[in-house]
Amino acid sequence: MKPLKIAIVGAGPAGLTASLFLTRAGHTTDIIERFDSPAPVGSALMLQPTGLTVLESLGLGPAIHAAGNRIDRLFGTETTRGRIVLDVRYNALPGGRYGLGVHRAALFDTLYDEVSARRHPIHTGQCVIGVMEEGSESYLSVEGGERLGPYDLVIDASGARSELVAASPVAPHARNLVYGAFWATLDCPDGLVDQAALTQRYDKASVMIGVLPIGSRRPDLPKQAALFWSLKVADADEVRRRGLERWKQTIRSYWPECEPLLEQITDWDQLTLARYAHRTVMTPYSGRTVFVGDAAHSTSPQLGQGANMALLDVAALAHALAGHETIEAALAAYAKARRMHVRLFQLLSAAFTPFYQSDSAALAWIRDRLVATIAKVPPAPQILAGIVSGTLIDPFRGAGLRECDWLRRAVPQPS
Repeated sequence: MKPLKIAIVGAGPAGLTASLFLTRAGHTTDIIERFDSPAPVGSALMLQPTGLTVLESLGLGPAIHAAGNRIDRLFGTETTRGRIVLDVRYNALPGGRYGLGVHRAALFDTLYDEVSARRHPIHTGQCVIGVMEEGSESYLSVEGGERLGPYDLVIDASGARSELVAASPVAPHARNLVYGAFWATLDCPDGLVDQAALTQRYDKASVMIGVLPIGSRRPDLPKQAALFWSLKVADADEVRRRGLERWKQTIRSYWPECEPLLEQITDWDQLTLARYAHRTVMTPYSGRTVFVGDAAHSTSPQLGQGANMALLDVAALAHALAGHETIEAALAAYAKARRMHVRLFQLLSAAFTPFYQSDSAALAWIRDRLVATIAKVPPAPQILAGIVSGTLIDPFRGAGLRECDWLRRAVPQPS
């Protein structure tokens, strides 16, 4: 395919990664960002082997490992009897796999620094509200009446609240999830939790508390962890009204060892309320506009796949553009390459979430007794590890990155 001029809407991880892949392939990109200064949104995330593979292919593995914290398992207990109800270990799979807990800002900084070093243009303070196609050219309609373009291709990486996908013929139905979470990023003293685990506590399915060690955003900063507390979004205002101390006391009653984290929280502004929705664009493109990341699919964070799916989308799109002579053929190939993996993990997330975030006492009972027992019997440990790692089916088949190639390389280990 001849070199293209491409507009990328959104300077989040998906948009920045898209610019890196596509400029290396000889295309020209403009990143269009609505905020005056690009910045990360949110507290923390888990990079799975899938997302790490994509970053490795860009040469960014050492940088993200230096900022993150290796996670070898997910471990959870219910608070009544201390029964283990979640114990998923990456080493159940071959190849020395692991996850990486990172501050969202660390992932953003890693990508943004690379984009800046390569002097990719980022146009800030431009809120894109529509795409107009005129023949083989596309123009962006910007809030305030300005028009940007022409472009050969538009990539919508603007997130779950994308106005472009909502206005497109392929707009999906969105189902807002009842449960969200309060998140805070805090300094994490040594010995507070297992540094190699995402640790969680549950009371039925209505209470979920978690601590995810995320390393240090910069070498001069202390190690941190993300503390999260699951709750109904509709109850958030009432929780705030009752006061911060009452909320902290509730966590203490379930998990007293969290006190060193709780004592750092002195204001509600330190907590971010995350809201989630389940939606999937069945055909992730319309005309010459293609959707990636949360603009194309979003769900609860229960399986920790969000950022990883976005990175996979971008890698698959870049490979499709490199392997076809026309944009139309490339977009169809991109959709085909990602279809099975996206739909499987959307389905799994929708199925697993009620066991951990719902009002159902019955599902919690099943989780605490049957699921925990079954999970110990082969091949269940391998299946659960495949679900968590994002490799239950091979996401790289047809996407230009073969997982087996990555596993044969010596991946830089976190210090």
